[in-house]
Amino acid sequence: MQQPLQITFRDFPHSDAVEANIRAHAAKLELFFDRIISCRVLVEAPHAHHHHGKLYHVRIDLLVPGKELVVNRGPSEHHAHEDIYVAIRDAFAAAQRQLQNYKRQQEGNVKIHETQAHGRIVSLTPAEDYGRIESSDGRDIYFHRNSLVQGSYDDLHIGSDVRFIEEMGEDGPQASSVYVEGKHHLQDHRP
Repeated sequence: MQQPLQITFRDFPHSDAVEANIRAHAAKLELFFDRIISCRVLVEAPHAHHHHGKLYHVRIDLLVPGKELVVNRGPSEHHAHEDIYVAIRDAFAAAQRQLQNYKRQQEGNVKIHETQAHGRIVSLTPAEDYGRIESSDGRDIYFHRNSLVQGSYDDLHIGSDVRFIEEMGEDGPQASSVYVEGKHHLQDHRP
């Protein structure tokens, strides 16, 4: 970091152990992305709840070239944050995800969403929990019962129209997500 790490404790006393934990997490961020300009961390215990202990609030402000990334983990979000170390871990995990997205954008590696192919079910093997899809271009695609995103495998029938996301499996192409098209599928309503 170009500027020293800033750690602020609010509404509870300073703790060397908590500070060391924060410094370790910040060092990991620096290993992941070495162009962090500054990092400010605020840890506070705003109030005690009647049935629970204090829920810690962790805010991380990261300044990187051209952008400020902010993680603001409020105390009402998660009761596991009664443990200060869990609250810190979760906040730094969110900061790392934001850094990953920022890094991808800077490198031009913007995530491209997979397109869904179309096809129809041509065989089902219920005893072994799999089936086959014939894609719109005539290829044979394997799918497993667990690949079905909506509906029930037991309600499928040969000839059902499906959309799917294809990936390469050990034995060839397979569908990782299968969506059955039917009466609830959006229709094209042209006048």
